[in-house]
Amino acid sequence: MFSEWLEMLRGEFAHYNGSKFQRDLLAGLTVAAVALPLALAFGVASGADAAAGLVTAILAGVFIGGLGGASFQISGPTGAMSAVLIVLAARYGLEGVWVASALAGLIILATGALRLGRIVSFIPTPVISGFTSGIALIIALGQIDNFLGIKTPTAERITEKIAYYFVHGVAPNWGAVGLALAVVLVMLYWPRLPQGSHIPGSLMGIVVATLLSLLPGMDAPTIGAIPRTILLEHRLSLAAIPWENLGALVVPAFSIAALGAIESLLCAAVGGNMTGVRPHNNIELVAQGLGNILIPFFGGVPATAAIARTSVAIKSGGVTRLTSIIHSVALLVVVFALAPLIGRVPLAALAGVLMVTAWRMNEWHAIRFFFGKRLKHAMIAFTVTLAATVLLDLTQAILIGFAISSLIFMGQMSELQISRRPVDGDQMAAAGHGEGHHHDNAAVYYLSGPLFFAAVRRLHEAVEKHDNADARLILSMRGVPLIDATGVEVLREIFHRQQAGGGDLLLAGVDSRVESLLRRSGFLDEFGPQRVYWGTDEAIVALGMDFSQAPLLVEEPLLVEDMGDVSHETQSSLVFAPHAERAEQTETDF
Repeated sequence: MFSEWLEMLRGEFAHYNGSKFQRDLLAGLTVAAVALPLALAFGVASGADAAAGLVTAILAGVFIGGLGGASFQISGPTGAMSAVLIVLAARYGLEGVWVASALAGLIILATGALRLGRIVSFIPTPVISGFTSGIALIIALGQIDNFLGIKTPTAERITEKIAYYFVHGVAPNWGAVGLALAVVLVMLYWPRLPQGSHIPGSLMGIVVATLLSLLPGMDAPTIGAIPRTILLEHRLSLAAIPWENLGALVVPAFSIAALGAIESLLCAAVGGNMTGVRPHNNIELVAQGLGNILIPFFGGVPATAAIARTSVAIKSGGVTRLTSIIHSVALLVVVFALAPLIGRVPLAALAGVLMVTAWRMNEWHAIRFFFGKRLKHAMIAFTVTLAATVLLDLTQAILIGFAISSLIFMGQMSELQISRRPVDGDQMAAAGHGEGHHHDNAAVYYLSGPLFFAAVRRLHEAVEKHDNADARLILSMRGVPLIDATGVEVLREIFHRQQAGGGDLLLAGVDSRVESLLRRSGFLDEFGPQRVYWGTDEAIVALGMDFSQAPLLVEEPLLVEDMGDVSHETQSSLVFAPHAERAEQTETDF
């Protein structure tokens, strides 16, 4: 993997020059302007403080950005991660957050080292959208205290927090509310102004709110002192590890790891689509893992790639990973030069930033598509995942959403299409197969869909309903992409039923994957390869044969892949030919 990383760097910095460095410099400064208010806000939202958010952004930009599998990725504290951490901090304190972060880093590192970077592709889009919307809701609701300028008891669940407001009531600090609303308005309307494209709305909102907080009568809580260092006083150390709670932190660590891996790989996919550059997912996971192992020892919170900051880097013209490193250097300069000013930023201003960020986190285009088109399965998966995210642990939410989507998918896949047609001798004659193919007690079943446990019993029921055991049946399986053990067993039951009643069963158009399982299960040995044909018309021609005495017609089943892609909807004029001659025929099923 190290050689892959070196090869990636060679390609990334090939023909690098002053012009490209200037683009990286400007993009890095632009990203820093966007990242500064978000780092402050997400540090507070994570249950830590603004300094922890800044340290996370600085270290993630250097280490994860420098080692990552995509030149355009910008990592740091994110809203999604803060929704996990606020619960963890309430339960186990910052020591628990740091230990869980380091454990999560180990898990992510192992995921990348084992080359499991494709894992994100197995999570359905409605589940990801529901998960994202649930996190956005948690972030917004979690900022009510700062938005109102009040302080209520810490709660592990957001529902407990909301219940407290209704039971005990609140007395808002209207100055803080005014500052939060000012930030919201600036973030919404600033981008519409001509100069709005040069200064991020979140940064301008914080500047405006901080200036307003200096007016007489304004008494809103502020961030407080920002230490001029990236090695915070409160940080993870071996002596501070809560060994007695280590077992309890394993599950939260998996939550952090799952969220970090998913969000980072999704960000890489989005950035890859924007730039046309293929990200190296496994290298990215290794970098994310190493970064999250390191950051807690400086006092930071877990980091992940951030789609918003990555998009800004790409749109600002960033060329290489120096954009990420430059953005970290710029934030470091801010820490040393402007720490006293940052300490005077009102917490209400950060709440306003997070409220707008939470609204924008929702994948509104996907939500409109699901509900506008009334895609019931997607709507169910989205809603269930959102509710589980808000009411339960985030890991449980992902598992529940995935389980719901899997059940829905199996329900869709179980809709095996079965079409029965009696054998038509006149049609066979018209197709050039000669006379004598009239069979009063024979039928062809055209199957479309997988023959697996949730669907295959429908075939058994259809055969028993429409045909007696003395009928000669053909199963056209060209539309069957796969079969499982239950499917094999049902085929065996149908075969035995027809054999016992004096009828017979033939197969046509068997896919190579289906044939492989039929062979390995021993079914073909019992069934007899002479009962397997390339096309339905060949099987019809063979209906009059006595297979108990007939010689073996072919040495191995005639498979769909032997003749290329075909459709059983098109009638054919195949003739019964030796196996060596069939490779040159191109017609399709009867």
